[in-house]
Amino acid sequence: MTTKILALTDALGNLVRFRLMPGQRFDSVEVPSLIDGLEFDAFIADKAFDSNAIIAELNERGATVVISQHPRRSKPLLLDREIYKWRHLIENFFCKLKEFKRIAMRTDKIDASFSAMTYLAAAIIHSQ
Repeated sequence: MTTKILALTDALGNLVRFRLMPGQRFDSVEVPSLIDGLEFDAFIADKAFDSNAIIAELNERGATVVISQHPRRSKPLLLDREIYKWRHLIENFFCKLKEFKRIAMRTDKIDASFSAMTYLAAAIIHSQ
């Protein structure tokens, strides 16, 4: 089995919160628990998060939805391409995170120790 890390970063690309998920699970399933209790003005994500439920919740919160649309969407939403360019910050975070061998190779077999290593790596990344 594989493990996915679903991460939420701030506008500077620093880790705010993350969830560990089984590798075969859809990313969008854990988004409500990831954003629960947080206030933000915009949500930037790729097409894996193009879900009517997520978009409805973000609209309810008054957040700007900047999600790349899935090509099969019947009524595409407007996408602010200038804001979407900032999505590279989350990709940069994951690239930095994967520089830590224990995370990249998933050598920690217990979720608690893998999570702890992820927090430690995020703290090191943030301090640089």
